[in-house]
Amino acid sequence: MDGKQLRNSILQWAIQGKLVPQDPNDEPASVLLERIREEKARLVKEKKIKRDKNESIIYRGDDNSSLSSKAVVNNGSKQVMVDK
Repeated sequence: MDGKQLRNSILQWAIQGKLVPQDPNDEPASVLLERIREEKARLVKEKKIKRDKNESIIYRGDDNSSLSSKAVVNNGSKQVMVDK
């Protein structure tokens, strides 16, 4: 196994959560991301931070494929672009 293959294997193990023991009590990443979105929305509403004009959200579709939804706001209208 050469250096590139080793690097790719380590990255794959990291993505799969196989490098360190996993705590079954940890919340899923989706729950954490939702809490972050809610906190950010609250801070925007309180005018403590500015709204992100190019917010991008990654989620799973019905067929379990990764989808990226990028919302673009222009003149008060909202356009949603979905890339597959």
